[in-house]
Order: sequence, then C-alpha cells, then structure tokens
Amino acid sequence: MSKNTIKLFLVLVLVLAMVAGCSAKVEEPVVEEPVVEEPVVEEPVVEEPVVEEPEEVMTVGLITDIGGIDDKSFNQGTWEGILEFAEDFNLSEEEYKYIQSESDADYLPNLSTFADEEMDLIVAPGFLFFDSMTEVAELYPDQKFLLIDSVVDASNVASAVFAEHEGSFLVGVAAALKAQEAGQDTVAFLGGMDFGLIQKFEAGFEAGVWAVDPDMTVLVDYAGAFNDAQKGQTFASKFYDQGAYIIYHAAGGTGNGVIKEAKDRVQNGEDVWVIGVDKDQYDDGIYEADKSVILTSMMKRVDVAAYTVCENVLNEEFTGDILVFNLANGGVSIPAENPNLNAEWETEIQDFADQVIAGEIIVPEAPVRILEED
Repeated sequence: MSKNTIKLFLVLVLVLAMVAGCSAKVEEPVVEEPVVEEPVVEEPVVEEPVVEEPEEVMTVGLITDIGGIDDKSFNQGTWEGILEFAEDFNLSEEEYKYIQSESDADYLPNLSTFADEEMDLIVAPGFLFFDSMTEVAELYPDQKFLLIDSVVDASNVASAVFAEHEGSFLVGVAAALKAQEAGQDTVAFLGGMDFGLIQKFEAGFEAGVWAVDPDMTVLVDYAGAFNDAQKGQTFASKFYDQGAYIIYHAAGGTGNGVIKEAKDRVQNGEDVWVIGVDKDQYDDGIYEADKSVILTSMMKRVDVAAYTVCENVLNEEFTGDILVFNLANGGVSIPAENPNLNAEWETEIQDFADQVIAGEIIVPEAPVRILEED
C-alpha cells in the first residue's frame, strides 16, 4: 500500500469519526415546568342586608286657621303638642305635617286633602272650623278628627273644649294684685271677636280682678279679628291712654299688636303690662335682655289636647266624645315660672285655684255686661 493511499485512508477515517461524533451529540432532555394550578379561591357571597322600612307609627295632620302655624298662639300651641308627641313616639318626619290655610274657604278642601291621604288623625284648632268639620266628618265617616274649641256631634270627631273662664280668673287675680301694688285702679280686656267663647275669657278675667278688688275698673273691647296685629296695637294704645295699667288679650295674632304697643311704651319710660293667652308669651314680650312686658299668661293647653288625642289614637282608644280641659286636669293654667310675679302673689293665685277646683268658687262663663242684659 502506498503512503498516499495510507494517508487517504487515515483522512477518511478521521472524517467518519468526526461525523459520528456530531451525530452522537446528546440532546438535553426538555424539562417541562410542572403546571402549578392556582387554587380557586371562591369569593364569599356577601348578601346585601335586607333594609326593612321602619314600621309606621301613625300619621297626624294639622290644618291651621288663617293665623298660620307661627301665630304665637292657638295654631302654634297645637302644633307644639303634635311635635312633642312625634318626638316621644319616634314618628318620622313623613308621619306628621300641616297645611296652612290662607282663607276660610281653604278649611274644607284642606281637611279633605288629608282625609284623602287617610291620615290616622286630622286636627283642626279652633271653632272657626265648625262648619267645615261638620261637613267633612260626614263625607269621611271612617276618618278620625280632632276639633279644638268647638263640638261636632259625630262619632269620628273628638271635641276638645276648655274652661277658659277658670284660667282667666287666675290671671285676673294676678292683674289686680299687680295693679294694687302700683297704686293703679284700671285694667282692660281685648277680645278677638265678640261671641260666647271669647266672652268666657272676659267673664273669668273680670271675676278674678273683682275677687281681689271689687272697685277696680275693667275696660272691655273687641277688635273684630284674630289676625290683625295693627288693630291690636290701635286698641291697646286706646286702652293705655284711658288709664289701663294692664291689658289681657284673647285675640290670637291680633294680640301681637297689643304686646308691641306695650313694648314701645315701656321703652319710652311708661309702666304698662300685658297678660298673654293660649301659651306662655313671656318671650314674645322681651324688650331688653330678659325683661318682658308679659306679666303672666293664661295657658290654654291646646298642646295637651292635641297630645292626648294623638295618644288615644295610637292606643286605639279614640272616641268621638267631648273632652273637657280645666284647672283640675291642667287643661288651663298660668306658666310654671312667672318672673314678673312675686312668690306671695303666686301663693295667693294658687289658693284661688284650689278654691275653684274644690268648687268653693264658681267662675261665671258669661261677663257681667251679658248677664245684665238678660
């Protein structure tokens, strides 16, 4: 074998070896990453709480007369009784409301509006509602009503009446005691309109004055309106010019003019006073700091009447009866606090009250001028 043949053979062997080496290359195994399954976390099912509507307690509606809800007298006092009831028994704001009448013609439609809403109780504060209440009670026989200051003979109307003459007797005593202290001999009474109900205020007042001093003069007049403050101020000016030291008004919003006249005069150096009505009017008479021209007030507790009948409805004890509020049951009174009455006078007033309650003093319901006519 020639050397060239041998070299060629060796080269061939070498090439074959290299090819074999390449083909024998070990491929690394493909390691598959294990599939890690994420645990399925189930979101907890959060159930929305069932919000229960608060259970309705009862619904109360007030229809005001033309004096309005803020007359500082009859309407306002009645509304305050409803507000107190609403607070005590957790009524929602939707469960008590009022409609303010702009004229007498509004009374029947306003009452009917609340009756159509099927309010549990509808309240009308004042004898001026007598005709409209009589009609609406018949139209809505299943509706419960409260009429204050007058009587409708119907099974669905509770009628609240007051012994105004008894409360007026007490403020008459107060007026006479204060006038005597000042060396004065004249006081006055101003009514809103001249008819039986308001005459009870006049009768009790003059009886109280004369129980202390039978020689004292009691001037009397009627404004012919319950919502005319300007008229009230005009009549008050006349009374004070005639020598009246104290004026007792039973004139609703008209009486606000009496209070204004007294405040004007006191601020000009005069010594004059007013006796408020229906609610404690002390704050209404403030003219400087905490000084007020209100000697005391004859509180006709229309708030108590409204509260009482609301509670009767709530307790399913409503009846279409006549409810009488007097001195004995707190339906009429003077305020618990009377900054312008001294302790001695308050004791004397309470002694008179006790005699009335005991029946030892019978307070007349008609004034002397009416009795003399009869």
